[in-house]
Amino acid sequence: MARLHIAPTRSNLIRTRQMRNLAREGFEILDKKREVLTTELMHIVHEALTLQAQMWARLDDAYRALEMARLSMGREHLEWTSLSVNASVEVEVTPRSVMGVVIPSVEAHGAPPEMPYGLGDTTVALDEAVVNFRRVVEEIPQFAETLTTVWRLARELQKTQRRVNALQHVFIPQYEETVTFIENALEEREREEVFRLKRIKSKVIVESS
Repeated sequence: MARLHIAPTRSNLIRTRQMRNLAREGFEILDKKREVLTTELMHIVHEALTLQAQMWARLDDAYRALEMARLSMGREHLEWTSLSVNASVEVEVTPRSVMGVVIPSVEAHGAPPEMPYGLGDTTVALDEAVVNFRRVVEEIPQFAETLTTVWRLARELQKTQRRVNALQHVFIPQYEETVTFIENALEEREREEVFRLKRIKSKVIVESS
């Protein structure tokens, strides 16, 4: 690892030691952050996969039932029945922070009606499709929150990992090598100065005698 190209002076030694200590402290903090993010991400990923599997299964059942309803009721009749659904679901998004990462907290208000049409001219297959689609709509806010959390935590973990690697493999070794170089240079300079003073002292003694 190449050291910093600075003059071997005491002021630079003090400054480089401070930079090395700061880099070590930053490494410890980021390493702990990486561990927390990894643990949190593993937990959230498992939850996201479970929610996704549930949603895909319900959507599959819902579309299968909807197709059966289309075959039994006819496409035009089914489209007219769908026009009776006019309720909407309002979604409120509130930001929160996890280890400095902004995560959305999604909450839905106003669930869709359980049976938005009359029962006289519809089929059981349509009722089944409505129930499954209703459950999917109810679960979408939580799934969106969980999926967004996964992506943001993963992106932050990747950034943190890069910073940890840079500190561990680049900056800290560079500062340590620079400190060693300056310390050795100063020690060598001190030895030379001591040797020079001894020679001067010896010369003075010889001349005085």
